[in-house]
Amino acid sequence: MMLETLLAEREIYRALVRFARAMDYRDWGALDAIVALDASADLGMGTIHGRAGIITFMRSFLDDCGPTQHLLGNVMIDVQDDIAQTSCYVSDMHKGSGEKSALTFSTLGEYHDSWERVGGVWRMTQRIKRNRAQIGDISVLGAGPTSR
Repeated sequence: MMLETLLAEREIYRALVRFARAMDYRDWGALDAIVALDASADLGMGTIHGRAGIITFMRSFLDDCGPTQHLLGNVMIDVQDDIAQTSCYVSDMHKGSGEKSALTFSTLGEYHDSWERVGGVWRMTQRIKRNRAQIGDISVLGAGPTSR
């Protein structure tokens, strides 16, 4: 049982990292293997339902942004059978593109995620991001979901 829990923690940790890297590389298809089809998220502007809606929301900010880096730290993973909860710090840096290339925007926050193992695969079922601080010029991001 202890080995199974350690393996689950490792798989979930790697999924957290793959999620962050998918945002940075704009590899939206990679999220299909991580986020449950019926997942929900609150990334600071209300609840979004469904994997497609979550990805569309993220793209509305990141597709028009320059390079980004989402760094995770102080990761806590609690596994109970086929359900897990994670929390971790996130420090994300966003660089502007084009005429905004000299500008940056970053946040200090926390991700609080729920996971479920279905068919032997861990999928994120919920993500809540709590921002603690922001630094810089938010205009480096895309216009957000209201512009699409």
